[in-house]
Amino acid sequence: MTDLRRLLRGIEVFDGDLPSFDPRDTPDEPAALFESWLLGAVRAGVREPHAMTLSTADAGGDPSARVLILKDVGPDGWSFASDAGSPKGRDLAKRPYAALTFYWAPLARQVRVRGPVGTADPELSAADFLARGAEARAEALLGRQSSPLADPAERDAAVRESLARVEADPGLVAPGWTLYAVRPETVEFWQGDRSRRHTRLVYESAPPGWTKRMLWP
Repeated sequence: MTDLRRLLRGIEVFDGDLPSFDPRDTPDEPAALFESWLLGAVRAGVREPHAMTLSTADAGGDPSARVLILKDVGPDGWSFASDAGSPKGRDLAKRPYAALTFYWAPLARQVRVRGPVGTADPELSAADFLARGAEARAEALLGRQSSPLADPAERDAAVRESLARVEADPGLVAPGWTLYAVRPETVEFWQGDRSRRHTRLVYESAPPGWTKRMLWP
């Protein structure tokens, strides 16, 4: 056994006092339960509880994943924002379907959301952009996400110039900035257990409502 393998096998998981979860005592739709779990993570002091992994696939079906921030949960679904010209934006233009994964390690809780992705009206996307901090807007206005970078000094100079534009015109909006929403077909809630008797509950869309069922760990 290699030293790394030995180290990984020795790391404790599902440690500490974990919350209980009774799938029989859950709301009829998943957004309400998600909000309850998210607020529970906030109260528990979980860092960046609104961080999530967004998984997409390109036109050829090759997957890609990255961590970004949840913007809202509402009638249109689970919302996030990005530039339409970014890799994730290009993926979604070709295959408008995605998965979101939340994991709150101190609580051993995971939520998985999967479904088609829609875009918000340009006015809502613009409002989301203008709600960002000045430096975040300055960086987004460059439109160079994931492009090759030869020297960090080049980045810093470009951001300074872009920040000057933002300060001169606070209403400036990146033309490709888009507010997306995953409209869930399935939402799974997973509660870890130290003895490995994990609890899984999945909501499945069945218009006009939802069905619920438990899954084996």
